[in-house]
Amino acid sequence: MSLRVVFMGTPDFAVPTLAEIVGQGHEVVAVYTREPAAAGRGMELKPSPVHKMAERFGIPVFTPKTLRTEEAAEQFRSLDADVAVVVAYGMILPKAILEAPELGCLNLHASLLPRWRGAAPIQRAIMAGDKETGVAVMKMEEGLDTGPVAMVEKVTIAPDMNAGELHDRLMVLGADLMVRALAALSRGGLGFTPQPEDGVTYAHKLKNEDARIDWSKQAQAVHDHIRGLSPFPGAFFTADFGKGEERVKVLKAALGNGSGAPGTLIDGNGTVSCGDGAIRLIQVQRAGKGPVTFDEFLRGVRIAPGARFS
Repeated sequence: MSLRVVFMGTPDFAVPTLAEIVGQGHEVVAVYTREPAAAGRGMELKPSPVHKMAERFGIPVFTPKTLRTEEAAEQFRSLDADVAVVVAYGMILPKAILEAPELGCLNLHASLLPRWRGAAPIQRAIMAGDKETGVAVMKMEEGLDTGPVAMVEKVTIAPDMNAGELHDRLMVLGADLMVRALAALSRGGLGFTPQPEDGVTYAHKLKNEDARIDWSKQAQAVHDHIRGLSPFPGAFFTADFGKGEERVKVLKAALGNGSGAPGTLIDGNGTVSCGDGAIRLIQVQRAGKGPVTFDEFLRGVRIAPGARFS
């Protein structure tokens, strides 16, 4: 049985789920997404990835600044949806919206709830050195990712997997999980289990200073930090190459061999000492320039073993 669905999402992560829902024959009566944002050198207003996909399917798109007005609630209720599907929408749903669809609002969240509730679950899982994560379909309530969980799919986080790679894996897996959940829901067979109170952690939104590398940490922790922020926003260090402090992003690294004062370049192969052990820089990016290998980086800066990064 097909369902009348309101889809609410914004970034690339949400696009496959929208496409799968349409592909499974459900009637997506409307798409809610964030307003077009200024981007690029010309600061042109660009619609979100979900907005673009909705237009390809000919689905009406709404971009309200807020959902907390009676007008917004009435518009949402008028869509007469059986269920709302929410994937990285970026706005809090008030009670009036949550209660509007007959079958409630389902959220696809990129973690094994209750671990990593919140805004940045993919990055935080890798930064913490987690060995596994996954996607979960839950029924939304007013709390932050606190609702009961219906279905979960687990994924192993490989030792060198970065956030971009995990994002792409979960993006596809999540789309499949959500359409399976909708199929069960349409048959009246989707059950929900309350989240346990133990094991709750929060994936707080990433701030600029969260990206600075702390060389005093163990090498494994530094490696996890780098891959958890790659390719975006990119973990960084600062150094002076003769023209004052400059920021350098580290997009790829590996565990290395050697020791020394934390943040010291040990050799010409990009090995940097940490609080315990060392890592080897493989791909870096200076401000305003493209990503390069560390060998290429060395050709463009005045730097030698013994240099200190902070």
